[in-house]
Order: sequence, then C-alpha cells, then structure tokens
Amino acid sequence: MEHKVQEILEQQVLTVAKAVEEKIDDEIAALEKLDLDDIEVLRERRLQQMKKMAEKRSRWISLGHGEYTEIFSEKDFFAIVKASDRVVCHFYRENWPCKVVDKHLSILAKQHIETRFIKIQAEKSPFLAEKLKIVVLPTIALIKNAKVDDYVVGFDELGGTDDFSTEELEERLSKAQVIFFEGDQG
Repeated sequence: MEHKVQEILEQQVLTVAKAVEEKIDDEIAALEKLDLDDIEVLRERRLQQMKKMAEKRSRWISLGHGEYTEIFSEKDFFAIVKASDRVVCHFYRENWPCKVVDKHLSILAKQHIETRFIKIQAEKSPFLAEKLKIVVLPTIALIKNAKVDDYVVGFDELGGTDDFSTEELEERLSKAQVIFFEGDQG
C-alpha cells in the first residue's frame, strides 16, 4: 500500500514537472520568435512606463513627498489629504515616544516617495484630534484617498517598546497599503 502511494505521488510530481517544463518551453519559443518590431514595441512600452513613473515622482515631489514635514494648521491637514492619495500623519506631543516615531518616519519619508509623511501637534489641533478620535500619543493615522483607513496607536503593534526598528514600522505601513515596496509603486 505504502509503495503504491509513493508511486502515485511520484507520478503526480512528474506530471506537474512536465506541465511546468512545457510552459517554460512555450515561453522560450515565444521569446525566440520576437523580431525587431516586437522588441521595439516592448521597448516603447517600457519607455512609456518609465516616463509615467517619472511624471508621478515629479508630481509627488511638488506635493512635498520625500520629506517628513510638520504642519501647523488643521486647514493644511485637509489640503494635504486631498492632494495626496496616501498620507501618513503622526499626531504627537513633545515627548520621548513621539521623538522615536519621528526618527523612523523621517527615514521612511525619504524611502517612500509615493506617500506623503506629515506630523501635527495633537494638542494644538483639538478639532482634528477629536474628529479622528486621537486619544493615545503617539498615534499614526494612515490615510488613503482622503479617508483615515487605519491607525498605529502607541507601540503595541510594534513590539510594545520604543526600540522597534524602522523595518517593523515599514512592514506595518505596508500591510495597511499606505506605502509600497519598490516595484509596486502605483
């Protein structure tokens, strides 16, 4: 019985391997059939993608992306959120935990130009803090398409201590799809 199961398993693996090999062979054959016109079309398509990405980057930079900036009014908050598809907003007060978040967000702002990174002093923005139900500081509001989509409140999701890494925060922001890793920037 055991020998029979082994035989069936081997047969299944062999069938899958043959199917994968055939698919790869087909792709290689298609690539070999490309003529200069096909290559030129691919090249032109790639150039258009690169041009579109460069235009996005220029637009993002003109909107203040690539920097971690402090804003001083609730009016600025609403203008920024309307102008950028993705915003990470740190509600802070002058204390050690908030300075830790500042350190990490200033690094991530430079790495993730597709997202706008800002901070606003919660106590000087009582309307906004109340409207967004900001109680614990630091709180990071993750905003997509002008709506708060998620929050990172305190350090609980980052290991519960202030010695979390920038990568841990980056992973959390990525899970919320407010930042993207290279290659997925949309």
